[in-house]
This record gives sequence, structure tokens and C-alpha cells, in this order.
Amino acid sequence: MEEDALLGIGVFARRARLSQKALRLYDRQGLLPPDRVDPATGYRYYRESRLGDARLIVRLRGLDMPLAQVGAVLAAPAAEAARLVAAYWDGVERRVAAQRELAAHLRIHLLGDEGTTDGMYEIGTREVARQLVLVEQRHITPEELPDWIPAALGRLAPVAEGHGGFYGDPFVVYHGEVNEDGDGPVELCVPVDPAREGALPAAHRVEPARVEAYARITKAQTAYPQILSAYDAVYAWANARGRAPAGSPREVYFADWSAVGAADPACDIALPLAD
Repeated sequence: MEEDALLGIGVFARRARLSQKALRLYDRQGLLPPDRVDPATGYRYYRESRLGDARLIVRLRGLDMPLAQVGAVLAAPAAEAARLVAAYWDGVERRVAAQRELAAHLRIHLLGDEGTTDGMYEIGTREVARQLVLVEQRHITPEELPDWIPAALGRLAPVAEGHGGFYGDPFVVYHGEVNEDGDGPVELCVPVDPAREGALPAAHRVEPARVEAYARITKAQTAYPQILSAYDAVYAWANARGRAPAGSPREVYFADWSAVGAADPACDIALPLAD
């Protein structure tokens, strides 16, 4: 053994800023096995060159990165390792954004009516012209919604493109509650050219002209159940002004979902109003 090439576990732990207990754990996980174990005493030795990996583990764990992902970073070439760290942190930021909105939703829920009037959502109104829409409808759970919406849009988008393209932003109409006790139904609508009505091969219908009250929300705010706070705010706004609903509430998706960030505006929560 070359003593100047190997460090005992105590010295290595101090220089790596790790405990010996952590080094034993990382050995069991296959992240940082010792370079030599004394067969008589079981004492562990590490090459000084391994300090770089050890300190990288310390920093990655400082990001609360799970050990399995730490192992992937250690095993990857530099460029790929950097990409893995960036992807992990992007996921952390998305999760924190969703948790922030969930905390806001819980605050509003606990405060009741007082919480929905604290200015969290700005409510506006707009006129929407009569629309011809391609439709796909189904009964669904909250857990299924995030996958079903883009899948249904993927089925209807080619039909729309083959018949003049989109004539407005796609929207999702909630004909019934979607929660722990209700499954809709829910209807995805894709506006198309009204002149193409007789030639459409897919299910379609006419959405009448309307005035809508709406709240614009971010991508993070669309997560369930915090999205319910925006619905509550729109209904509370309409009720306070004596405006009765004239149809089912809907979510209007005006942004490129894959391109926008968690804090970017992505969706309108809209409610048709009676005259």
C-alpha cells in the first residue's frame, strides 16, 4: 500500500466534508466504494483522487437529489452530468411552484369567502362569438385529466388542420364536477372554420355566442386542487355582481403548454354569463 496515494476513511471523510457513516452508506449504494479494504481489520482506504467525486456527492445532496440520481450524475460524462443536474433542478422548481400554489389554495379554502376576495385573481369579461367546435367527451377522474387533455387534443388537432386549421384557442368544458366524488363529463373543444360544418368527419357542435367572466392563471396554478380556487374566484365575482351563469365553466388553453414555464400565464378559467 502506498500511504501517500491512499487515505484512511477518517482523513478522507474530513477532507471530503462527509461523515464516516455517510461514506459507508455511499459504499452500500455503490456510489463511492473504497479503493481498498484491509482484510484483517475491515478498515477502508480511498485514493485522494476520489475526493472530487466525494465533494460532488456533498453538493448534489445539498440539492436534496436522491441517491439514485446522484449515481447517474457521477457515472455520466461532464456534459450529460450537467444536463442531468439541470433537468433535476427544473423538476424541483416545477414542484415548488405547484406546492406554492397549493399553499395559496389551502389558505383561500380555510378563509372561505374572505379568502376569495383578497385580490389573488384579477377577473375580467369578454365577448366570444359563435363557434363551431370539434369535440371529444368522456367521464374522467382528476388524476386522468392531465394525460387525457393533450391526448384528446392530439386526436382532434389533425382533423382541425385538415379543415382550415384552428379558429381559436382549444378549451375544456366541465359539464359536471371532476373531483373525488364526480367524474364530469368533460368535453374538449377545438374551434374550426364555421364554413366547414358540413364536411367535418369528427363529432362537432355549435357553441353559442356568449359573454364570459374569466381569470387568467399560470401553468402552476392549473394543478389540482389549487385550480379550484380560480373557479371559486370567478363564481364569487359573478355572484357579487348578480350575474348568473349561462353555461358550464371551462378552461381555455391559449399558450403552448410545452414551451411555457410554471410561472407563465397558460390558461383562462371562464364562466359564460347570462344577460
